[in-house]
Formats: sequence, structure tokens, C-alpha cells
Amino acid sequence: MSIRPVREITGAKQTLEGAGVRLDRAFGFGKTEDFDPFLLLDDFRNERPEDYRAGFPWHPHRGIETITYVLAGTVEHADSLGNSGVVGPGDVQWMTAGSGIIHQEMPAGDPAGRMHGFQLWANLPSSLKMTAPRYQDISGPDVPEVSDDDGTRVRVVCGDFWGVRGPVEGIAADPRYLDVWVPPNRTKRLPVETDSHAFAYVFEGSGRFADASDPRAVPTEDLLSGDVTLTPAGNRSLVLFDRGDEVMVQAGEEGMRFLLVSGRPLREPVAWQGPIVMNSHGELRQAFAELQDGTFLDPRG
Repeated sequence: MSIRPVREITGAKQTLEGAGVRLDRAFGFGKTEDFDPFLLLDDFRNERPEDYRAGFPWHPHRGIETITYVLAGTVEHADSLGNSGVVGPGDVQWMTAGSGIIHQEMPAGDPAGRMHGFQLWANLPSSLKMTAPRYQDISGPDVPEVSDDDGTRVRVVCGDFWGVRGPVEGIAADPRYLDVWVPPNRTKRLPVETDSHAFAYVFEGSGRFADASDPRAVPTEDLLSGDVTLTPAGNRSLVLFDRGDEVMVQAGEEGMRFLLVSGRPLREPVAWQGPIVMNSHGELRQAFAELQDGTFLDPRG
């Protein structure tokens, strides 16, 4: 087993999106190679309704998948196909935009006004860019949670982990999407597929990730004795990992909760403008021309 070195740690940047939603962007609208097949991760966390209630009115998507994971409050959605619903605490919506969809997402806080969730964008391979749109709506109780003897808990949204498979299926990049809690002062090894790109996003507590620049097996006792470099990561920290087959983390005094996401890179050209991601600028121009002339949506629905 080899520890994945920490390639870099960055903080999420405050961003204004939609009709005036204040959120924290962990990554997006920059270099795509490092996170391939993922494009963007937004942390929409707020306790001021005036900072999120305007929401994300009607807008198009093509060529990507959007993954919405809600922790507090709700997100009401509707689309051009006639679908509508509410994503609540613990729920997941995995939307494959495919050939094209126009939708809106309107957040609402809990009784205390709190809103918290994440939206991750995943790219589609060229062979599936124009596939028919579809949804996978997963209610919170249907997302399995596994735990270890030391109190570590992991919600498995997608992929296989510790013998449990998440409910989201049929995703081309074969991603793994985990919500991980490590108890205070605990050290934990978490397996990650060797051929996948991987990142962690810390959203509660803090801790440190083992940074083994020489990718070799490092016993846990060596980590605890200080023989391995530890890189600190606090709330709203994005941790991008290099190659290896496991991540090692040591939680701080308050414990540590983070998303751990990995997926096989597509290694395809990316032409990206706003909510549409294709493989060439010609395909982008065609998509926006279709938006203007009313032929953007696939009549198959």
C-alpha cells in the first residue's frame, strides 16, 4: 500500500452565482486536468436567507452531470422535461444533463435559516455528451453508512467502499463519492483507486493528511511518531492528492468531516463555457446557437 502525497491544499473562494447566491467555490472554471473527470465543486453554506434565497433560476446544461448533496435546508428543482421535486437533508440528486436540459434550483433554509450542501460537476465522455437526460434521486435513508471500530463513519453516495456500494449507478467515470467523519485525534487509512484522480474537501473540524513524498508503505505508528510529514487542512480546505492507493488522515481535537471524491480521468479535450461543457469550440458554438433558435432540447425528452 502506498500513501497518496498531498499535491496541494487551497482554500475555497467566495463566489457569487445564480441570481445572487453567495457560496464558496472549492475549484472550477480553471485547469481541468488535475481534477478530471470533475469540473467544479461548490459549497453552498449560509445562515443568511438573503444570501441564497434568489437561487439559481432557469438555466441550461449540456455535456455534464451535476451532483447535489444537501446537509441542511432544501433545494427545490424543476426542469424543461416536467420533472420537479425537493432535495432535503441527507438527500442526493445525480442529474445527467446529457444532450441538454433547462432547469432551476431554488434553495430554502431550515427553521433556523441555515442552508448547507454541495454541488459537484462531473464531465461526460464524448460518447455520452448527447445521451438522453436522466435523474437519480436518492433519499437520505437510502445512502448507506458504514462505520469502523474506532468510530470512523462513512456515507457511501457512489462507488464501493468497505464492502458497501452506494446507490448511484451507471456513471461512466466510475466515481467514488464519500462523506467521511473521523473522530477526534484518530488516525485513519482510507483506500483510493490507484488509477483515479482524488481530492478531499474539509467542511467540519480540522486535521492533517500524511504527505508521503516517497510513495511507499508507511505504518500508522510511524505517522504517530512524527516520521512522516503531516499537512494541515482546516474547514473549507481542498486537498488535491497525487498518485497512490490510500489516503492517511489524522483528525484534530474536534474531529474531522470531509468529502473524499475520486474518479477515472477521461483525458479528453474540454471546451467549456458557463453551464455547457463539450469537446470542441465548434460544439460549444452549436449548443449556444441551438439555445437561441429553440432547438437545444432533444425532442425525445
